Amino acid sequence: MTREQELTAALTATRERAARAARAAGRDPAELTLVVVTKFFPASDVRTLAGLGVRDVGENRDQEAGAKAAELAGLPDLHWHFVGQLQTNKARSVVRYAHAVHSVDRPRLAQALGRAAEQAGRDVGCFVQVDLAPGLGLEPDAARAGAAGEDVLRVADAVAGQAGLRLRGLMAVAPLGVDPARAFAELVRTAERVRRVHPGARELSAGMSGDLEQAVAAGATHLRVGSAILGSRPGAR
Repeated sequence: MTREQELTAALTATRERAARAARAAGRDPAELTLVVVTKFFPASDVRTLAGLGVRDVGENRDQEAGAKAAELAGLPDLHWHFVGQLQTNKARSVVRYAHAVHSVDRPRLAQALGRAAEQAGRDVGCFVQVDLAPGLGLEPDAARAGAAGEDVLRVADAVAGQAGLRLRGLMAVAPLGVDPARAFAELVRTAERVRRVHPGARELSAGMSGDLEQAVAAGATHLRVGSAILGSRPGAR
């Protein structure tokens, strides 16, 4: 089987999973945006996916993402989503190619992204990353970034206050060992609190290869799927 055939089969299966989950939840599958996370995989895979109709791709390392975006600049319909932890000193680089940043977890990062986006004349959508662990009665997840408690609204306020940014909603990863449905219910509760202040923050970036059904049932609008489509990660390059 060729790589294109592998990707075609896996992409079709994932799209069907998402559509079934949407219908089971009484939702329109067209409401969902599938972000194919291509970290560690070559630009050739992204090009093949684009040929199969993929328009949204996710990356979590600036150096790799920037190189791929530059190599594939001839594919203008691609939308690049930055989904990894981000240092403020990388903000200027990321806004050159990213249409959306899913991992804004502190006001200082929001301010750095806003300044960089305004200087670059770009409009960047942002999701506030939430650490769900404290709301579930667990210790904060040291392995992952994310704001918790009242800090979520502080970050949302910071994003909304930047001229070059648009607050799109919240992002979260279900903590390991926790029922994803329970985790995403906590994300929904947090989103409802944010929407009282920022009613336009309607989107939810949640759900990966192993828990996309639970995320769709909870109202996710963006699914970040990697291994179910691209296969086992080949390792950092």
